[in-house]
Amino acid sequence: MKLKWLAHATFLITSENGTKILTDPIDNIDPRDNVELFSFDPLDQEADIVTVSHDHWDHCNVKAVKGNPVIVRESMEVKGISFKAIPSFHDKSEGAEHGPNTMMAFQVDGISLVVLGDLGHTLTDEQIAAVGAVDIIILPVGGFFTIGPEEADIICDQVKPKVIIPMHWKTEKCGLPIGHVDVFLEGKNNVQRLDSSELEFQAGALPEDQPIIVLKPAML
Repeated sequence: MKLKWLAHATFLITSENGTKILTDPIDNIDPRDNVELFSFDPLDQEADIVTVSHDHWDHCNVKAVKGNPVIVRESMEVKGISFKAIPSFHDKSEGAEHGPNTMMAFQVDGISLVVLGDLGHTLTDEQIAAVGAVDIIILPVGGFFTIGPEEADIICDQVKPKVIIPMHWKTEKCGLPIGHVDVFLEGKNNVQRLDSSELEFQAGALPEDQPIIVLKPAML
């Protein structure tokens, strides 16, 4: 299984048989005031499946995805992959501030992943049980609109993934008022900063020391 960070919360996950799963496709322009908040190149990606955690403009640009992808917003099976949609909230006020959010758990090539979307709170016991055993967690760490570093630490303790991949943090081309990944990484010694946007995983050969892997955005 290959995993590639395109930008923000948009990842491309490619299975061994070539199935392409795209998460939360990004848009550069906030349609509410027509302001460009990301200076990434526009999304230019083909996919078979697109998962959407919520309908905010920077996470649901499904019209830009090439091909004829199946859009996954709820629990369903597509191309032999079972997606479990786990309801949550975009804030600590049960959605009163920013609305609902859907965490998506699924397995590719024997590797279990959970993508938390714009989660705004730590997990309940019921949500932890629904997520189940996790090999790779992809979680926001930038705060302001989502959980920040402290909550991200708590969730990693709750879920106990084998690999941690931070997303939704301040990069050079992100105009949102969110924090940099360095705040989340502070004091941690299991950090791998890659000079790449992509890496590959194999079931049965995952690391044992719960690394935090920081990728470079591919959308430049």
